[in-house]
Amino acid sequence: MFTVTAENKNKGSKPRVVIVGGGFGGLALAQKLKSAPVEVLLLDKHNYHTFQPLLYQVAIGAIEADSIGFPIRRIFTKQDNFSFNLAEVKKVNPETNSVTTDIGEIHYDYLVLATGSNTNFFGNEQIAHFAMPMKNIPEALNIRSLILQNLETALVTTDMREKFALMTFVVVGGGPTGVELSGALAEMRHLILGKDYHGLSKYDMRVYLVEGKDRLLAAMSPQASETAKQFLTNADVTIFNSAHVQSYDGFYLTIDNGKTIKTRNVLWAAGVKGEVPDGIPADVITRGARIQTDEINRVKGFQNIFAIGDVSAIITPETPNGYPGVAPTAIQQGQCLAKNLVSLINNQPTTPFKYKDKGSLATIGRNQAVADLGKLHFRGFFAWLLWGFVHLLSLAGFANKGIIFISWFLNYFTKNSDNRLIVRGFNPVTRKLYDSSE
Repeated sequence: MFTVTAENKNKGSKPRVVIVGGGFGGLALAQKLKSAPVEVLLLDKHNYHTFQPLLYQVAIGAIEADSIGFPIRRIFTKQDNFSFNLAEVKKVNPETNSVTTDIGEIHYDYLVLATGSNTNFFGNEQIAHFAMPMKNIPEALNIRSLILQNLETALVTTDMREKFALMTFVVVGGGPTGVELSGALAEMRHLILGKDYHGLSKYDMRVYLVEGKDRLLAAMSPQASETAKQFLTNADVTIFNSAHVQSYDGFYLTIDNGKTIKTRNVLWAAGVKGEVPDGIPADVITRGARIQTDEINRVKGFQNIFAIGDVSAIITPETPNGYPGVAPTAIQQGQCLAKNLVSLINNQPTTPFKYKDKGSLATIGRNQAVADLGKLHFRGFFAWLLWGFVHLLSLAGFANKGIIFISWFLNYFTKNSDNRLIVRGFNPVTRKLYDSSE
């Protein structure tokens, strides 16, 4: 039975700010409130922060999973007004200023939803069952297990149709995640397959990229889009633009351009939807399951409930679809909201949020990346170095930075990786894990 403790009751007269979600936005907000006259309570169903931009490298076995996760409590060791509970929020109760969680009811004076997003399969339950999402570390590890298991099976099967399907990889979604994952698979095909899997060659493996828009990296410049397509094409990735997946039954994938592909590997990076807890009225939930807010990220119709990051949408004539669901947006919204919460507490004017686009980066493979920095556009080796530098600096924890740098250094010069381990088997039909030693 849950017992009320100091963690879920106010410690004093200071207003309590409850933040749901330990992603980029939630952490930025909590950190910015360090000197504010408030109690900060962060709730998350994981006790670690995930650096999502590098999930695809975990999925293809380039780096260790632990190196992109960092304990939330460690980040706030020196912040006296901060506390953390490992909890999953089930419902928001605006009438009582509380949230229902799996550890009990928790009171708030100000509630901030920074719950992020999850994979969007656009209502297709068959695809949701058989395709592989990649929004968190467990899902990335599932993909790693599936890829490696299928390569092992392809080595020994005598069924040529099955071998063809096992060795065919389809990435759905041509945004940064899809492009980076496709490039990483192509690199595995060229540099690792024949060297580590004797009996298989790069000619046995096929990589497809399916994108619904007419170009890759649609949020970046046309130059970046064309360069990414050129890099991937040169790496023998087959690209379908203006194409949508209609069905996938675990073996046959059908695209609306009339193409059917035999594959056991469909990796889904085609869309996201906001993670909205129960209790938020449907009339404030807009496209992509995002919560509509005003210009200080306050949920429409409420005075003390806010939403930031992927789950929020500030709808204005300039931003009819809200701001982009990327880490810089969430970080900037968290930092801005921290100032506005202090202003609200002190009955002072607030400042509308304005997103400052500092540029976009995407890597396509070894020595190849694209970068849009304002009016400046870079491609190739320099953009690749810039991408690596920015991501290293953005990682939480000095140890993680060092581990990732050493992994990248060794992978670059050996053209290989030591992290392709099947330590947890994954059954794509039952969607269950099993002990790989069994």
